Amino acid sequence: MPLFKKRTVGKPGEWYYCLEHKKVEEGPECPGKDRFGPYASRAEAEHAMETARERNLEWENDPKWHDAPATGTDDD
Repeated sequence: MPLFKKRTVGKPGEWYYCLEHKKVEEGPECPGKDRFGPYASRAEAEHAMETARERNLEWENDPKWHDAPATGTDDD
């Protein structure tokens, strides 16, 4: 008996963006490794790549994600 049951049919109202087919899907049609989501609406899923680009830029420019540069000297 499997521990986790594979869900082959999505719930109505769950939207995903398939990275392989570059299309919006209602319910998970493709494997999890190939999709973003779930999103609350079709419109949100349609803008998944734009949202990902914006978030990546925010993270790349966030000083909390970058280590302080090593100076090699001890100023204490």
